Amino acid sequence: MTRGNSWDCPTPALSGGVAGPEALRPLLDAVLAGLADGAALRGGPLPAGGPAEVASFVTAALGGQDHRAVSVTGEPAGGPDASGEDVLRRLTTLLTRGSADPADPACAAHLHCPPLALAVAADLAVSALNPSQDSWDQAPASTELETALVRDLAALVGYDPATAAGVITSGGTESNLMGLMLSRDHTLGRAGGHATELAGLPHDLTPRIFASEAAHFSVQRAAAVLGLGERAVTAVPVDRDLRMDPAALDALLEESVGRGETPVAIVATAGTTDTGGIDPLPRIADIAERYGVWLHVDAAYGGGALLSDRLAPLLAGVERADSLSLDWHKLGWQPAPAGVFLVRLAETYAPLARRAVYLNPADDEEAGYPSLLGLSLRTTRRPDAFKIAATLAALGRTGLGRLVDTCHDLAHHAAATVRAHPLLDLHTAPVLTTVVFRYRPASGLPADADRLNAALRRRLLTEGRAVVGRTELPGRGPGRVRLKLTLLNPHTTPAQVDALLSAVVAAGQAEERDEAEHAGEPERALDGVPA
Repeated sequence: MTRGNSWDCPTPALSGGVAGPEALRPLLDAVLAGLADGAALRGGPLPAGGPAEVASFVTAALGGQDHRAVSVTGEPAGGPDASGEDVLRRLTTLLTRGSADPADPACAAHLHCPPLALAVAADLAVSALNPSQDSWDQAPASTELETALVRDLAALVGYDPATAAGVITSGGTESNLMGLMLSRDHTLGRAGGHATELAGLPHDLTPRIFASEAAHFSVQRAAAVLGLGERAVTAVPVDRDLRMDPAALDALLEESVGRGETPVAIVATAGTTDTGGIDPLPRIADIAERYGVWLHVDAAYGGGALLSDRLAPLLAGVERADSLSLDWHKLGWQPAPAGVFLVRLAETYAPLARRAVYLNPADDEEAGYPSLLGLSLRTTRRPDAFKIAATLAALGRTGLGRLVDTCHDLAHHAAATVRAHPLLDLHTAPVLTTVVFRYRPASGLPADADRLNAALRRRLLTEGRAVVGRTELPGRGPGRVRLKLTLLNPHTTPAQVDALLSAVVAAGQAEERDEAEHAGEPERALDGVPA
């Protein structure tokens, strides 16, 4: 017997190999039972009671003295004879009870989709086999599958699959970082006369990135990571629908070049997080072409419109981008992560090329063994292409497009309901599946509206009744707080959307009543509006 080991003790089963499926079967039953138990305990879109209540029952389950407690360190929960199925069911119940469930119609705050059962089942196969995309000999089939999927997605956005390239990523943040990294190396390397990825940033250049005021925060984060600094990002004004103003972009670029600065990239957004707004891509592409500036399009949200015949025209011009972000864990109904990064020309990928002799030796590639290592910022990487490919193979673009259209219809129904309600204000007509609005206070004062809308959202969270989004419009001063519904559940009905909006109104009225009582004022009169 080897010291420190006990060959007499049973070894826990593995998920792969010939025996793997049978080892998984009872554990999967335990997970499914725990999912059902936890959903029943939660009884709504999220656990009631707020952070303190969730912390309390999680702490009790993980460290309490009760025999049902699950310890994540030390001895096995329930003693040395505890079964894995029992522990797994209890932990899954805990997780489910304490989760926000995007499949609940009242959970509509974020770009957090309810994944398709088909995609989740496909993801199980990936987890069981545990391939890694950093070398062919770890993932033979999934290497070929990802390559084929990227080629098809390049065609979907209008790129030539023969000259484009791409990779599956963890999401928009990674994809945006990659786009800006390649734009940095392309632009500054050309301007400085040396390979930036090797020699570093030229000290005699002042780089600038241009993105709208409504662009995702990952643009600033990427600038910081890339050594350009967040202040290198110039915010371009937006219109009421949070779309970039092309005339303002043109003027800012002209001023920047006039000061001797070096424009590195323009970041256009196809589907802003707050409103789903889509920047005018053809006009922005014209400007990028005129100035010779790299154009990156963040279509993490709006890329789902390409699945819909109705909405795909909104992304006209995206095929002119040098690089592009897509996320199928938004309007694609995949379990996260399921991001995609694409470039129009494969040669622009050159700065990422890497040779690691234990992963992709040159003689292997010369012998016909492909490598994806030089396409990603990551080394170990799950084959997340598999679930996307399985979904597309089963439903096709047409099937997924119907889901997009259903959610788009729900957004327009919600907007109509908001317009018709005397206590709700609609900010702008929905573009994709997001509806931005606010509860209207009795006073009509902007500061009161901000306070009440923030408070009513927290009330709904604490009561476990609804998960509604909160945002602030660009600008300064009070009156910018808005609520939002991000409708990504194609099973939600118009009646359920109406019920969710009614819950928002009821929470707003309750907040006003509480404030009036504390201030000793008479309750607000709401003629014809039920509490």
